[in-house]
Amino acid sequence: MATDIATLCDDLLAETADLERLVSDLDTSGWATPTPAEGWDVKDQVGHLAYFDDRARESMTDREAFVAHRDEALAHPDFADRMAADSRRFEGPDTLSWFRGARAALVEVARRTDPSARVPWYGPDMSAASSITARIMETWAHGQDVADALGGHRAPTDRLRHVAFIGARALPNSYQARGRPVPDTPVRVELRAPSGDLWAFGPDDSSDTVRGPALDFCLAVTQRRHPDDLDLVVQGPVAEEWMSIAQAFAGPPGSGRRPGQFPADS
Repeated sequence: MATDIATLCDDLLAETADLERLVSDLDTSGWATPTPAEGWDVKDQVGHLAYFDDRARESMTDREAFVAHRDEALAHPDFADRMAADSRRFEGPDTLSWFRGARAALVEVARRTDPSARVPWYGPDMSAASSITARIMETWAHGQDVADALGGHRAPTDRLRHVAFIGARALPNSYQARGRPVPDTPVRVELRAPSGDLWAFGPDDSSDTVRGPALDFCLAVTQRRHPDDLDLVVQGPVAEEWMSIAQAFAGPPGSGRRPGQFPADS
């Protein structure tokens, strides 16, 4: 998906504004609202984004420092807990200030970075453009957790294309994260965008397909809804297996969401 870095940064800022709208007026109890991610409240979700925005900026400006920080962090089995503890050092409003500053600094650096430049991350290196695309995906996904926790509404936009793109490309990662062999059979993904456009990924002659609303596909691949609760038409054994384990994000498999966990959707 060819998209210039300026457009990616603009879309990231738009997604940021969507999240800020949900949390900017929260009081202490609001920041402490539990989210669907077990053990995480609203403040944890925003702190998580701020933490990795700082890391993403560092990966573009100081490769050596980022790699040293990453390797030291990954040497500890409790890395996730240590990261969460670090991001919990602020109160809610200060966490929001941290997030705003980290996001602005990342975007400022990204706008002057060659989009094809390779930058390190916690998995394989990626392009700077892919790094920003991943931040869009993460912001949207964690924003969904916040919206679910607070009962807020978010109108889907065509920025979901970035999430869908990563989700479709992450089929191999979904298997590798579980130690399973990656299937040889490709999957065709055809999605109806919020604007009504059709987005397609994968070979058009594949017998394994996933079709439906882009929003539903994005909720599936970010594990924010159980596939049984989504309006996706899945055909073929590989497509069916993939949708049951799909994850657009790096790292170990997530626990996902339970069937029927969000009755308000139905």
